[in-house]
Amino acid sequence: MPRRESRWPGIQGVYVVYDGTPAAVFARKDSDIETPADLVGKTIAAPTFDTGYRAWGIFADANDIEADSVEWQNVDPTLRETLLTRGDVDAITGFYFTSLLNLEERGVSEDDLTIMSFADYGVPLYGNAIIAGEEFAEENPEAVQGFLRAFNRALEETLEDPEAAIEYVRARDGLIDVEMETRRLKLAIDSVIDTPDARANGVGGVDDERLIQAIRLVADAYDLPGVPSPGQVFDSRYLPPLEDRMILPQEAE
Repeated sequence: MPRRESRWPGIQGVYVVYDGTPAAVFARKDSDIETPADLVGKTIAAPTFDTGYRAWGIFADANDIEADSVEWQNVDPTLRETLLTRGDVDAITGFYFTSLLNLEERGVSEDDLTIMSFADYGVPLYGNAIIAGEEFAEENPEAVQGFLRAFNRALEETLEDPEAAIEYVRARDGLIDVEMETRRLKLAIDSVIDTPDARANGVGGVDDERLIQAIRLVADAYDLPGVPSPGQVFDSRYLPPLEDRMILPQEAE
């Protein structure tokens, strides 16, 4: 990949953890919202920093609705799910495995919800990734490579036994709700880690064409002054070998 240009910040992705964005739209089924088109004229709540709010234009374009056809209510993240539960707003955006569990805590079951995952509705963005300082990585490549090998192995073991992984978290924080956090982890695995792309191409890496598309979409949605190249955003040099990253079940032929 080409070198980063000096005008961009000296950080870059080195390992993609969430192969797809966890952003989703949530609406109560009793509001008669079943498709993106049904959101037109509705009120959606989200914090200003929420991915679903910031990337709404991408979702709208992908589903042939006008970005300004909804009314946004910017709210504190602790109030978002409560507002939907009470019917004070028509929909919310949030991470799938966070807002769903928060809504269930408030008495709204998954069966009562229409959930439109950005990834399932035409938005090809990558999600959370491990990033590294360019200068540090250049000067300490073995350290970055070693960290990613360790993370890759930990991810493999987590996929094999999510319950055991949560036990490590409980050992650090005895106040967590083990059942809820186990479910949250499994939801994250099923929705944004164990994806068809990650199964086919290995975890951690990127598809160049998809990354180019995602960068262009983000640059437009966030009004960036320029469009960085794939090499300015992600550096694959530090990844473990592909064979070590093929840790997801392969589709039967």
